Amino acid sequence: MNPKLTDYVEAGYALTPEQRLEAARLLRLSVDRDIDADQSAIDAAWDDEIARRLSDTIENRVELLDGPAQLQQLRAEIAARRA
Repeated sequence: MNPKLTDYVEAGYALTPEQRLEAARLLRLSVDRDIDADQSAIDAAWDDEIARRLSDTIENRVELLDGPAQLQQLRAEIAARRA
């Protein structure tokens, strides 16, 4: 634990149990907000990726393969690299 955090924890011991619970609740909420902000960025990135893939599909910039055909192609590429 870094010294500054140790000082904060030590100061927290001077609080009443109710005050410590409130401080803990507020700290937890701040962590949840950070996680929510990160999730918003992740969701936005996925939205962009989905839009790009959809556009590529509609504009015929990609070749769509069914599952077995894709696996066959991947196996052939791996075999070629090993040869």
